[in-house]
Order: sequence, then C-alpha cells, then structure tokens
Amino acid sequence: MKLMVDPSKKWSGPYRKYDIIKEGVIAVVIVAFLAGLLSILFSSPDEPALTLKSWAREAPADFALVATTELAGTSGSATYGPPYNSNGNGQHWGPIKLQDWAGVRIPIDPANDFVIKPLSESTSQSALSAIATWKSASSKNQIAWATAYADALEKSGKEKVADETNSYGPVPEIIDSLASMAKSGELDGALAASDTNLPTNFTKPLLFLADSEGYFGEKATAEHLQGDQWGVMNETGSWPGQTWLWLFSFWYQVEPFKSSDNADTIIMTIMGMLTLSLALVPVLPVIRKIPYKIPIHRIIWKEWYRKQ
Repeated sequence: MKLMVDPSKKWSGPYRKYDIIKEGVIAVVIVAFLAGLLSILFSSPDEPALTLKSWAREAPADFALVATTELAGTSGSATYGPPYNSNGNGQHWGPIKLQDWAGVRIPIDPANDFVIKPLSESTSQSALSAIATWKSASSKNQIAWATAYADALEKSGKEKVADETNSYGPVPEIIDSLASMAKSGELDGALAASDTNLPTNFTKPLLFLADSEGYFGEKATAEHLQGDQWGVMNETGSWPGQTWLWLFSFWYQVEPFKSSDNADTIIMTIMGMLTLSLALVPVLPVIRKIPYKIPIHRIIWKEWYRKQ
C-alpha cells in the first residue's frame, strides 16, 4: 500500500510541549556530574601508555636487540616499505597495491632517525666518539658490525655482550648510550620533537616501539589486542570495546587471512566492497527488491501498518 502525504494540510494530531533547551541543559549537567563522580571513584580505565622509557627499563635486553636491528637495517620499520621507505614491496592483493600506489610519503631511516640523530645530541663524550666512528665507516662495515652484535645479543639474551673478537665496532657503546638516554625519558621527547618544535609527532617513537615483538608484543597479547585475538575491537582490561568493528575484526580470525602477510590490504578491499554494496542497495536490480519479497520491516512497524 502506497501512502501519500499532503504537505499543504495542517497537522491535526495532538500537540505536546517540549523545551529542547531545558532538556539539553539537564542532560549535559547530569552527564557531567556522573562523569566527574565516576572519574573520582574509579579513575581512568586506560592503561598507562607504553613508552621507550618503560621499554628500556622493563626489558633492557629486548630494547638493545631491537635498537641494534635498527642499525643493521633488519627491523620491521627498516624493511616495511612505503610510506616510510623503499626497502620493502608492501602489502598487495593481485593488482591492488595500496602501499606502492601511495609511495614514500613519510621518509624514515630507522638507523639515523631512531639511533644516530637523537644520540648525536648527547653530552656524553664516549657516545659522541662512537657516533663519529660510525659515521666515518663504510656502509658495509656498519652493517657488518650491527649484524654481528644483533646476532650476539639474540644468542645471549642479555642487554650487553663483550666484544672479545673486536667484531662490533662502536655499536656496543652506541646501544648502551641509547639505552641510557631511553631510560631517562630523553629519547621519547627527542623522537617526538625531531620534526617539529613541539613533541606532537609520535610516528617515530611508535614505529620504534612497534618493532619490538618481545616487550610490545607480549603487552599486546596480555591485553588481548593482537589481530588474532579480535584486537581491533577490544579494549584494555575488562572494559567493553568497539563492538561495531566485529565484522572488520572477524576476517583476521580465519584462514587464509589470519596467516597472510597481505591481510590488511585484502581485508580492507573486502570491507570496501561490502560497504559499497550496502550503499548501492537502492539501485541494484535484484537486491533492492528483497524488502518487498521479505517484508521484515512490516513486522517491526506492525502497529503503524495496522492503523493504516
């Protein structure tokens, strides 16, 4: 049944007084009072932010190993590809290569940006001497030193390894000085303010921290924030998360997406296609007739239809 409404006719139904300003003020006051009261009683539900300082203090061996891989050019950031560098192919799905299409828009050299440049501002003469030795060496020697030291650290599981064969060059002193800088909190500020006058750009410290599969990965697992733990829609602790992201997160739980190196690109493409399909429902020849064939809306609006 098709209903026609004549906009020229005056409303003949009942009227009810409604003061939207009054209702709005009451709502704001009540919500503000409750928010303040609950904040006092329970504090913030958020976990303290992870920083380079907390990382270097709580897991010094992991920090030293990851920092050394930054120098060796083997870390996740160093081999990521666009938009940070050209050292990786980036994720793709057939002809869909979102990272390559975007190109290098935020150029980052982890060895220099995460280690050498911030440490160059140090007042420690031993650190500055080690930096000078590093800069004067060839790229081949730099990679050889850092790779050898990274292997030694990984094998020992310690934050320092003695250079008995003189194979590590200035790398041990560089990493030790960087760890001291991180433990004091200076490294967080140095990286956040490396491109601006104010410490507002957290891209570099976050990338550095994300290269840690040990400290950072274990923290994420403990809070159920990993991709295969429905992490996209989870919140820390026992607080409710973003349930509306269930469909996006669902794909990360099943194969072949779960184990794919290109999962992000594949899932983004699938979700884009599903979203586009939903938006085009009114114009798709077959889909748009489903409500007429399966009139679920009549059940929801049964009172209205009964009156008509």
